Amino acid sequence: MEEMVGRWWHQAITKVTRLDHPAAAVQLQDMQKCIGIFFRAAGGLPALRFTPASMQAVGGQRHWLQKLAGSGQRADTAQLEPDVLALPATLAVFDDVQLNRDLYLWLAMLSACFVHRGDWVNDNLMASQTALTQFPGFVTRYQALLLAHLAQRPDPAHLHGIAAQTEAAVQAALMGQGNAGHACQPQDVAAVWLWLSTSATATENRPASHKSAEARQQPAALKDQQRRRTQATSHEQSRNPMVLPFRAEALMSWSEMVHVNRSTDDDEDGNALNAANDMDKLSVAPDGQTLASRVKFDLDLPSSSADDTPVGPGIALPEWDYRRAVLQPDHCLVQVMQAQHCAPFTPSAALRLTAKRLRRRLETLRDAPRAVHGQDSGNDVDLDAWVRFHADQLDTATPYSDTPPVYTRRARLDRSLATLLLADLSLSTDAFATANARVIDVIRDALFVFGEALHAAGDPFAIWGFSSVRRQHVRMQHIKTFDECWSDASRARVGAIKPGYYTRMGAAIRHATLQLAHRPERKRLLMLLTDGKPNDLDVYEGRYGLEDTRQAVREAHAAGLIPFCVTIDEKAHDYLPMLFGQNGYAMVRHPQDLVRQLTQAWATLSRR
Repeated sequence: MEEMVGRWWHQAITKVTRLDHPAAAVQLQDMQKCIGIFFRAAGGLPALRFTPASMQAVGGQRHWLQKLAGSGQRADTAQLEPDVLALPATLAVFDDVQLNRDLYLWLAMLSACFVHRGDWVNDNLMASQTALTQFPGFVTRYQALLLAHLAQRPDPAHLHGIAAQTEAAVQAALMGQGNAGHACQPQDVAAVWLWLSTSATATENRPASHKSAEARQQPAALKDQQRRRTQATSHEQSRNPMVLPFRAEALMSWSEMVHVNRSTDDDEDGNALNAANDMDKLSVAPDGQTLASRVKFDLDLPSSSADDTPVGPGIALPEWDYRRAVLQPDHCLVQVMQAQHCAPFTPSAALRLTAKRLRRRLETLRDAPRAVHGQDSGNDVDLDAWVRFHADQLDTATPYSDTPPVYTRRARLDRSLATLLLADLSLSTDAFATANARVIDVIRDALFVFGEALHAAGDPFAIWGFSSVRRQHVRMQHIKTFDECWSDASRARVGAIKPGYYTRMGAAIRHATLQLAHRPERKRLLMLLTDGKPNDLDVYEGRYGLEDTRQAVREAHAAGLIPFCVTIDEKAHDYLPMLFGQNGYAMVRHPQDLVRQLTQAWATLSRR
């Protein structure tokens, strides 16, 4: 009964003290595409990710009801970090929906122009001036935002001492008058929704050995999607980890770093999640163990008798280092591998039926007439050709034609198309995609149906898998090359694929580009099938892996290829547009639909 009354009281008093406007709320997920466009147009870094902001401490004067409710001390203001732009998940600061939308756009432009120099007020002031100079058409909207925000801020005349001076300096800076040399931090004043706060992330200061494979090391005890800011903390490893420190001179809170090694078999603290939510920053410190010692048992390469058979010598390929803007020559070693002693692959009856249906569909597409553009006669108008013709006619030097090539007609033509399918076989594919099937099982079915369908279409194709263990061992799994026929041996190699190791995606794309670059076909498709981001044990993690993959895709475009990615990663929208472009990928929301959607993506690309 006491807990029920306590919850009711907390909800009631919190609702009374709310200062936002839920009726005019705007969601980050609805504005993310527009934010990305504004951010890139302002010159923002392509690899920067957009995520929901975490709650941070703010200052300012509070009403007595807020003090009673314990609210008004934290706000999810915008935060700019080296690789992340964290924006409020919901903006309801103003009572006008349009103002809240404009605030998202303003924060995107401001972050693209922001240069961190250590002075929070002046940094935001200079970034605001730069953004308004680059986007003069946004000045009117910014003025509306500024007036609405200044109306919400406390009056410095009603404050005292340092609080009055700090608030006056912030309001003067908001109006473009400078801060008169008064330094302050975000936690010293009420939330400034038009500005950004910055900090260095823990990942920037950690050794490379502690950065990789963290996503696979997370415990399953607490599953929480809330994002939190971290800070790096280092301390010397104690030789007596079971000796507890005793500090009689001070009482510590849970937010202080305590040099105690907590045993792994201790019971989980049921209040840990609530404590983390009350902390501004989480301290992250190395535990004294190297990554190799944690993953040695699982990821050491098997013996030569148990491993797949290497085929030929390794191929040295370059890798892009975005930090130095240098393409490092011969940085990776790619080794072609082939499964040995493959058992015949026996697909299920349902899979055979799916393959039969898709095979018939592609046979129909192969024989169907295709649109031929830029013709002097036809049934439809070619809009692109008409625009080009009309633009040419504006030039008086261009001769006039009575039969302009501005029509489209359908005709049966010989198709010149080559396709290479690259499948991610990393250890993450060992996870379950559905209640009854792992990701690797879904990929295996998709490769089988894809091979059956393209064999019926009659176009040349190749299928490869890939994984990696650092840059000196990038494994390319041979399934079918362009010179081989789709046969029982190819199907057996599809059935023999297994998950393992990591995902050095850039090297795999470069290897596939080398094969497609020598094909004589007019159109060459490079299709990538994956379930997550590029990563490996060394520095190939985070932005480094994304930038190298992006550079490899650029090289494929420069070679005349058409790269396209099919993924089952639910968070693919956060990074795939930067790698492949807005129209260069397809996200499969239900893994069981991968078999059908992979072939559908190929059919759509082949008709372009």
